[in-house]
Amino acid sequence: MQGSNCDYGGSKGLKMGTTIIAIEFDGGVVLGSDSRVSAGETVVNRVMNKLSPLHDKIYCALSGSAADAQTIAEIVNYQLDVHSIEVDEEPLVCSAATLVKNISYKYKEELSAHLIVGGWDKKDGGQVFATLNGLITRQPFAVGGSGSFYIYGFVDAEYRPRMTRQESQEFVINSLSLAMSRDGSSGGVAYLVTIDSEGVEEKCVLGNQLPRFYDPDIMEPSKAAKV
Repeated sequence: MQGSNCDYGGSKGLKMGTTIIAIEFDGGVVLGSDSRVSAGETVVNRVMNKLSPLHDKIYCALSGSAADAQTIAEIVNYQLDVHSIEVDEEPLVCSAATLVKNISYKYKEELSAHLIVGGWDKKDGGQVFATLNGLITRQPFAVGGSGSFYIYGFVDAEYRPRMTRQESQEFVINSLSLAMSRDGSSGGVAYLVTIDSEGVEEKCVLGNQLPRFYDPDIMEPSKAAKV
């Protein structure tokens, strides 16, 4: 579940110092990411949406080289469109994750990207898959990117199976907020995508609307915000 380093990669292009997260809930999935793109110590984009659609009810969260991750997402999006036409039904989430895994493994020496795939299908409901260099694993939740190292303890402690839609959204926002406050390569706004049988809900939480767990001005813990 670890993401790539976030510096300037020469021919690899810009790398995203980032925090990405996805979680299964009772009925669907929630994916979230920060919005900062960095090149070394320079922030080159403050509001990039790193949650990319692969199909109507399947999204992926991007980390690693921005160009590499976006290219993988675009290729898989095209392949899923062709696949759904051929079989005349909506693609499965595991099919999307397998396509990402296949590309990542085939070009593991050329591409630097880590994608988390999440979505809903009528066969297995909400699902989250972590993919990295040919590895694919279904997990109840997954985190990635440079900011993930700061929140492993938090997500392990706070995760509960079969959380509600709202609880999962709050879990994702709180995780992103904590990572963004500690990781210098993560920041900006928080993007959320919630997917269930009814469809897709996209949301952007501005930086001044994110919860603050610790307020340095008053030196006291502050409460996490509600969605």
